[in-house]
Amino acid sequence: MDVFKTHGAFSWSELTTGDPAAAAAFYGPLFGWRVEAMDTGGGLYHLLKVGDTAVGGIMKTPAEAGTVRPAWGCYVTVDNTDATVAQATALGGKVVVPAMDIPGVGRMAVIADPQGAMLSVMQYSPG
Repeated sequence: MDVFKTHGAFSWSELTTGDPAAAAAFYGPLFGWRVEAMDTGGGLYHLLKVGDTAVGGIMKTPAEAGTVRPAWGCYVTVDNTDATVAQATALGGKVVVPAMDIPGVGRMAVIADPQGAMLSVMQYSPG
């Protein structure tokens, strides 16, 4: 199964934190992850790899998020981000971050279920 192409598969984990470098220095040795810092144009993104396979990332908490605790988030692959957001809303969920394009990656959004648990959804670009 290719988690980047399979609707409903958990495909990515991402930590947002105030100090990405310190988090990378902790998690890299803890799990044996290779950490590659890359400039995304909006700051450094720390790509986490097991061998040559990218499994997640660490990023600085966006300023617009305000004061929030560091947290890990999960991404679920979807066939169509916009349709998934519409279905989540119809089922009583909410849109936390509207659908947006991530150049070179795909289209993502953050939704919340009726109890408030948040989850990111991603329609990956072909490639």
